[in-house]
This record gives sequence, C-alpha cells and structure tokens, in this order.
Amino acid sequence: MRTILAVVASGVLAASAVLTAAPASAAVPDLDLPEAGVFLEGIGVDDDAGLVYVSATNRSGTIYRAKVGDDRLEVWQGPTPGDNGRGIDVDDAGRVFVAGGPSAEVRVFSRSGRLLAELPTGEAGSFLNDVRVADDGSVYVTDSSLPRIWRVFRSGGTWQIELWRDVSGTIAYTPALTDFDLGGIVTTPDGKALLTTQGTTGQLWRIELRSRAISEVPVDGAPLVNADGIVLAGRSLYVVQNFSRQITRLELHDRWRTATTEAVVATPADRTFTTAKRVGGRLLLVDSKFGFAPAQAVAEDRVVSFRRF
Repeated sequence: MRTILAVVASGVLAASAVLTAAPASAAVPDLDLPEAGVFLEGIGVDDDAGLVYVSATNRSGTIYRAKVGDDRLEVWQGPTPGDNGRGIDVDDAGRVFVAGGPSAEVRVFSRSGRLLAELPTGEAGSFLNDVRVADDGSVYVTDSSLPRIWRVFRSGGTWQIELWRDVSGTIAYTPALTDFDLGGIVTTPDGKALLTTQGTTGQLWRIELRSRAISEVPVDGAPLVNADGIVLAGRSLYVVQNFSRQITRLELHDRWRTATTEAVVATPADRTFTTAKRVGGRLLLVDSKFGFAPAQAVAEDRVVSFRRF
C-alpha cells in the first residue's frame, strides 16, 4: 500500500495520521489512462450507472470513462479540433455536462455518448471551469476569467446557456484573464444555494439560488489559495488546492454559512491534484500533472482513490 498523502495540520481529525492510496483489492481502485502524456482536469460520476468520466485538456476535448471498480479508463469521446475539457457533472438521467475552459462552451452528452448540445457563452475571454447540476436540473458553470456564473437549462426541448449572475459587484476578479478566480462549485444539501471557491484570493462564497444574493462564507483558517475542485459531503467540504499541493477539509456550520478548518493534508510534489468526486466513502482525485513536462504525465494511477478523512 503506497502512502501519498500525509496530514500536515489538523483540528478535529477523524482519520489516521497517514492517508494511503487504495489497495488493489479495494472496491474503488486507482485508475490508469490508456496513454501517457495527457494532462487531466475534471471528473464526473454517474452514480446510477456506476460510471466515472475524466476530461483531458491537451487532447482536443477527449473524455475518458470507466466503470466504478475498474482500474483503467478508456476513451469515451475522441478528440475534436477546438474542443477542450474541464469540469464535469452528471444529472439524474445520465447526461454528461462538460465545461470547455478556453473553448468557452458547455458540451452536453447522453449516457450513450450522443452529443446533445454545444453551448458557447459568446463572450470573449470566457473560461468555463467547473459544473454543478442543481436539484431542479439547472446546471451552473463557473467562469474563471470573467466574473460570471452561467446556467445551462432545457426549454422547449432545446438546450440553452444564459448569463445567470454577474458577480462583479461583490466578487473582485484579478485583472489578468489568465488568472483563475471562481473555480469549484457545489450545491448545498438543502438545494438553496451554491458554494464556490475563488482560487486567487482563497475565499469561499455562497450564492442563493432564489435571490441570487452573494455572501462570503468566513473560514477560520488560512485562505484557500489555489482552490480548484471542491466536494461537499454533508457538512464537510473538501477543497483541492492544486499548486499549493494540499487538500483542506472544512466543516460548515449555520446551514453552510460559516466554516472551520478541520484538516489540511499535503499532496506529493510530483502530482498536481485539480479536483475530486465522491464515490461511496472514498474520494476520487484527479492528478492533472499540470506544471510538469508531458514525459512526466505517466498513464499509471492518474485518478487516485482515498478514504475520506
């Protein structure tokens, strides 16, 4: 069993002092890619069908897929010039929503792999980062370069995308479009709000779905700088901090309006984890290999399974 995460700071920690990768016999093993040299980004899980989807950023929108319990991903959607793959989420019907990063569009696929829609924002400089399906079926998408939250929805049998919230009045973006501001996004368990992290400042934000009001969620620990993907499990929010090479677990209080830092774990120097999804009692973490040469982007163990801490 290979140790790849170790606790570096903790408050209340209901886990062992060392976190280890899943053994080969685990129900959710690590996942290999069918090829090396791939930089990954997003992950989505279809709980009903037991499927995992992972996106590539340097393969023209290629999406990989595996059954939960398998140890190898296969190409599900091949490359298409101009496409890109970032955050992924899956709705109750098994439809797969893929944020396109610099392609500034959301692609929608059926579970069978049919392309249902390509939805561009139409705004220059838009960078669509992460995706979240809400209880009502609406899909919310963060824009890391422009102060926008986009919404994907279906009306009259047609998929559409709209500017749902201009956040610039409350959330200050950095001037450079190459910086990554809002990134990871989840919905609160009561279905009333979005939670989203801002990687440049390390802030956590709450946006009410009905009123669209924005408020900061105060965190009693260090700023969540380089926050990327986030996972909410009950009151525990896991924040993957890519180039900080750590994962922070927050405990949320006051109906997901305040947060305390419960644990911070370091990730290895030769990995860059970008995001995660929950499968049962485990987290599936995506090792993007961002910041490394393509030769270091090996095929083995690129989606890593951990027991939640």
